[in-house]
Amino acid sequence: MQDFNKKYNRFDRPRQSVSERGGLARAPRQSSEGQSTSTSGATSAPRAYNPDRPQASRFGASKFAPRGSFSGRPSFGGGSRFGSRGGRSFGGNRGGGNRRGAEYIDESKFIKKAVVSEEQPIYKHKFIFPELAVNSALKGNILRKGYNIPTPIQDQTIPVIMEGKDVVGVANTGTGKTAAFLIPLIEKINKDGRQKVLIIIPTRELAEQINDELYLLTKNMRIYSVVCIGGNGISGQIRNIRNGFNFIIGTPGRLKDLMDRRILNMNVFQNIVLDEVDRMLDMGFVDEIKNIISLLPAEKQSLFFSATVDNKVDALMRTILKPDYVKVSVVQGTTSQNVNQNVVYYKDYEEKQNKLKELVDAKADGKVLVFVNTKREVDRLDKMLYESKYSVDSIHGDKRQNMRKKAIDNFKAGRTNILIATDVAARGLDIPKVSLVVNYDVPNNFQDYIHRIGRTGRANEMGDALTFVRKVGV
Repeated sequence: MQDFNKKYNRFDRPRQSVSERGGLARAPRQSSEGQSTSTSGATSAPRAYNPDRPQASRFGASKFAPRGSFSGRPSFGGGSRFGSRGGRSFGGNRGGGNRRGAEYIDESKFIKKAVVSEEQPIYKHKFIFPELAVNSALKGNILRKGYNIPTPIQDQTIPVIMEGKDVVGVANTGTGKTAAFLIPLIEKINKDGRQKVLIIIPTRELAEQINDELYLLTKNMRIYSVVCIGGNGISGQIRNIRNGFNFIIGTPGRLKDLMDRRILNMNVFQNIVLDEVDRMLDMGFVDEIKNIISLLPAEKQSLFFSATVDNKVDALMRTILKPDYVKVSVVQGTTSQNVNQNVVYYKDYEEKQNKLKELVDAKADGKVLVFVNTKREVDRLDKMLYESKYSVDSIHGDKRQNMRKKAIDNFKAGRTNILIATDVAARGLDIPKVSLVVNYDVPNNFQDYIHRIGRTGRANEMGDALTFVRKVGV
């Protein structure tokens, strides 16, 4: 029992040293998020239910701890950028979570039948990857990933980016936006090794995912990247930056830290990519992004990619894009056509929990991603399902980065089949075979809803999305 608790206790285990984990995508200077040096990769043991283990052992806090405390840390209701604030609320049809400042979303927007593939218009592509005019090593890596026919966003943006034009790419989630900008930029570096690329993204998870994609696309090409995110030791990132790089993939906060330390000089980047920029602005990074943009050289190629573009994003884009930029929009409706969407009514919190268990039981052979609005509710729901003997894990902004990565890796590999998350998992993450997305709490706005349900119905597969809505008397 002692060995089992030591192995699976996520909160009482000693903190891992991250200062030596590095940040490069290619051997020998591998990324701390890459496969070869990760402490939470595919060989990580999943967290299993143990009926004999004391409750406090798993959650790292005494049962006598004051309400709102957790392992000596502040309450999860705190104002972290990566999670919602406040406690649970059950107002009207808006579900759980603090809804201050949130927009009202008519529940009819959560109901939509998926469009079967026969009903969707057939897209006529302009090229196929085996015929793309790129380096042979890059082409081999593309084909090994199984890419043959490009998605619409790839088909319309890759040739334009290769021509050197600024591009705004707007497409539904799960349509291959990451490869759309990585492939032409890799080819650009292959032709001119002095080129450097800065990719700015909102979350650590998205940074790691982009780096993983870059790793696979640059095998045998001696192209290096450094992932610059919080939660990992900054000293290792500084060392790898000094060793040389082609790509920097980072979140605005960590990039600012590196700039303040005079480690990163923005003037060396001839290429910038802002991915999911609307989310970065929502998270309050507008000043950091504007500062970074102001320090970039005048001559550069700028790329914006997102599933949604609002007025704030449009205003930011106008400050950086060249007048002859190309905008490509291949959005099919506001939400994915491959997702069956519906609502689940409940009358109180107990019924809400019971209905979630029923949904999970019905999807026992698939992956279920459950979104809630607050970090505290993530832990509450994780604990409830775990004690009910479900294979479950969770992520939010207060968890250490190695724990967040391990939870996602285990979920991707199918070692756990339920993941409870705040919106840190809503943007950009490509998790295969998610059969059901549950909005346990109604999201704060409709854009967040679009991104949440975009975690299912990806790569031409069908998925389901259900949103919990409170109706008194139902």
